[in-house]
Amino acid sequence: MTRHVRARCSRWLVPVVRSAWRRSAHGRLMVVRTARFRSARGQSTVEVVGLLPLLLAAGLAVFSVLSAGRAEEVAGNAAEAGAVALLQGREPRAAARAALAGWPEQRAAIRIAGQRVTVRVTPAGPFGARLRASATADAGSTR
Repeated sequence: MTRHVRARCSRWLVPVVRSAWRRSAHGRLMVVRTARFRSARGQSTVEVVGLLPLLLAAGLAVFSVLSAGRAEEVAGNAAEAGAVALLQGREPRAAARAALAGWPEQRAAIRIAGQRVTVRVTPAGPFGARLRASATADAGSTR
C-alpha cells in the first residue's frame, strides 16, 4: 500500500535524506539514514516571487530606453521645425512647440541663439534626467 501511494504521488513528493547517529543494540554508534518525502507544491510560486524584481527591473529598463528614443526623435523634429520657421521669418519658438506633441511639450526646453535652435527633451521615467535628449538645427546664414 505504501508503494502505491508513493508511486502515485511521486510527481509532488521530493525525497529528503537525513543522517542521524543512533546506538545499536550492542551500544555502538552508527549512522542511520532516513528518507522522508516532502511536498514540492508551491516551489514554482517561490521561484516566480524571486524573479519578480528582475522582471520589474527589465521592464523599467525597456520603458526608459523607449522613452529616451522617443525624446530624441521629437527633439530633432522640433529643432528642425524651429529652424525652418526662422528661414520663413516666423516665430521659431512657437513652431518648435507646435512640433512637440503629447508629453514632450511639458518636458522640453527651447533655446534660440542667432540662427540656431536647440531643443532639449527630458523623457518620462525615473532615469529621465540621465537620458535627456538634445538636438540642434542651424538655419544657416541669411542673405
